Amino acid sequence: MKKTIRQLLVGASAALTLAASASVGAEGLLERARAGETIRIGFANEVPWAYPGEGNAPLGFANAHALGVLEKMGITNVEPVVTEWGGLIPGLKANRFDIITGGMYILGSRCENVNFSEPMGVFGDAFIVAKGNPKGIQTYQDIKNGGATLVTGAGYNIVEVAKKEGIDEGSIMQVPGPTEILAAVRAGRADAGGVTFFTARNLARESGGAVEVTDPSRLPEWTLNWVGIGFRKSDTAFLDAFNAAQADYLGSPEMLAAVGEFEYTKAQLPGDVTTAYACANR
Repeated sequence: MKKTIRQLLVGASAALTLAASASVGAEGLLERARAGETIRIGFANEVPWAYPGEGNAPLGFANAHALGVLEKMGITNVEPVVTEWGGLIPGLKANRFDIITGGMYILGSRCENVNFSEPMGVFGDAFIVAKGNPKGIQTYQDIKNGGATLVTGAGYNIVEVAKKEGIDEGSIMQVPGPTEILAAVRAGRADAGGVTFFTARNLARESGGAVEVTDPSRLPEWTLNWVGIGFRKSDTAFLDAFNAAQADYLGSPEMLAAVGEFEYTKAQLPGDVTTAYACANR
């Protein structure tokens, strides 16, 4: 009996220790940041949203915005961590980085895994197609009815949208990112590449005229999405502080100057839509 009681006491002590650790962890990121420790920001190579420059310098408007908000919080010790798009949320949850700045749409399926800041912008999608758009693709229904193949990135919102629009999973090719999407369309392995409108314009420029961009206004209104910065579920104190700083920074001349270099304009400001709305309706 004594051994059993001792085991119970040890177990209870361990449980209390874990609970205490969890409590500290809930505010750990904010405390570490305020103490001057390095905050790791995760993003993929998604021009012009977020991408690495020389020495992995964090470029793109999502990075510029996030860095501006962090600076308002007094946080300047930042380490960029570049990964594939599909590794952003798993990497955040596995503590490989502390926040996601990569220009991620706020979707209900993602809200189950991470917390998002209040929106920093609203954006639409488009397709890239071969020059001349030989299959006349403008919408998801064109892809479905024409028996075409759609290529998009693993983990992109396009996968969910295409399925909701009735496109068979076998007609959706998933690749790591924009470079592979462009390659698939140029090589004729796919008839359309589903990406954000900003990404589509950049890929068209990169292609040297080999591909063109479809009209984003032809896609359903419900496919418009809001972007937020992603945080671990445990880092609620940091998220609250970030949202407070962003409220003053968003749409300011300082912010618009920082993101303007990367094509973000006043037209992309999110209006009064909240993260709660986006999580519930996207």
